[in-house]
Amino acid sequence: MSTSALGSGLRTYDFDPAHTNVHFSVRHMMISNVRGEFTSVKGTVLFDPNNLQASKVEAEIDASSIHTREPQRDAHLKSPDFLDIAKYPQITFRSTKIERDGEGFRIEGDLTIHGTTRPVVLQVEDVTPEMTDPWGATRLGATARTKIKRSDFGLTWNQVLEAGGLLVGDDISITHDVELVRRPS
Repeated sequence: MSTSALGSGLRTYDFDPAHTNVHFSVRHMMISNVRGEFTSVKGTVLFDPNNLQASKVEAEIDASSIHTREPQRDAHLKSPDFLDIAKYPQITFRSTKIERDGEGFRIEGDLTIHGTTRPVVLQVEDVTPEMTDPWGATRLGATARTKIKRSDFGLTWNQVLEAGGLLVGDDISITHDVELVRRPS
């Protein structure tokens, strides 16, 4: 995306919660991937395409909003074995550096899950140009991807399978599709 398509100057955007998704995928029994999502995500982006050092991203996920289409699994993921939502109700991301990467951006930041903070890199792609919706709000969107190891965040519960291997994989792929609404100047 060209800088001119995004305009110039520092702008503040809020996540549109009805059009923002955080999906994840993890290996199950070394056979297939289980996919899930968090249904409650909020955040703010300060963005100046001409001054990325002034740009920032902050996101907050309600850990209790995890949804994998299986109520028993969701309950287990909310328990102290995994996210321990009673003790750690939020998952947060705060950027520390934003830079151009081809047609997209590379965002370095601190991800906090289960009370543990680790640096991660989000690869941002599919950045759309700003557009005005039918109600007069200015919007843009993007997709960010990363991979983490759940063990890096203290999420170590697992079960050894009788045939060998583990019930839950350590690698988690995360995709964040975000639609942003610009605050009026």
